[in-house]
Amino acid sequence: MDGQMKKNNHKREGNLSFHIFNYIFLGIIFLLVAYPIYFVLIASISHPSAVGTGQVLLLPKQLTTEGYKAVFSDDSIMTGYKNSLIYTLTGVLFSVTTTVLAAYSLSRRDMPGRKVFMMLIVFTMYFGGGMIPTYIVVNNLKLTNTMWSLIFPTLIVPYNLIVARTFFESSIPSELRESAYLDGCTEFQFFKDIAMPLSKAIVAILVLFYGVSQWNTYFNAMIYIRRQEMYPLQLVLRNILIENQVSQEMMQDAKQAAAQIERAGLIKYVSIIVSAAPLMILYPFIQKYFVKGVLIGSVKG
Repeated sequence: MDGQMKKNNHKREGNLSFHIFNYIFLGIIFLLVAYPIYFVLIASISHPSAVGTGQVLLLPKQLTTEGYKAVFSDDSIMTGYKNSLIYTLTGVLFSVTTTVLAAYSLSRRDMPGRKVFMMLIVFTMYFGGGMIPTYIVVNNLKLTNTMWSLIFPTLIVPYNLIVARTFFESSIPSELRESAYLDGCTEFQFFKDIAMPLSKAIVAILVLFYGVSQWNTYFNAMIYIRRQEMYPLQLVLRNILIENQVSQEMMQDAKQAAAQIERAGLIKYVSIIVSAAPLMILYPFIQKYFVKGVLIGSVKG
């Protein structure tokens, strides 16, 4: 009896040590991930000289909103916000719809040519035509200087399609489909009334993946968009940073150059917060679906 109690106590002590180690390890990982974001936030409201001299570590110093005033005083920022919002919402709608439809079809083992289609899709993950052929295709389709040039070339991401297909395979049992068919349910009715309500997790993960990608893109806009009033937010912010660097290099006066360097650094931190804020606000609302979707979608390959 005493031996059993000692064994149980030793087991509990081992479990406690394991949990303590886990908490410490995860805490360190959290600090490594969260501190850079926190630092950018406090640096964006601190005086540039305090940031440059290393005074800003845990709390902001010499509070200032000059960076935010400088960024939002530029009318192109609001235009960029509007454009990015339109591009992101439209892109997510088209991408999620096409990905879900394709993934559900490919999850059906009775689909003719299923393996051939999957092989072709996986092939595109490793081999592409390149930037110049893609530009020629987009240009010949008359999509340049339109928002569709930012949506159609990246409409479906193969990785997202494979994750969604795996989700449908592992989460929608064939027995459920057979029972629905016996009750007179058509293929489209089953997809709309049964499969989709059970697939909120994967839809949420696709919205997040495509939304982050579309919101952060600037390279495609730099290639396909020439009209400044159509620039997305990321490209607008990039141009603002470049303009500050160019004006800084053209200055002859040392004091003016130093002040411009500080202003450019401040605008850099503000730009990061301005561009990342919408996604950081959205993520907590779909975080539970994000975790569930990733876990379920990664059960099978």
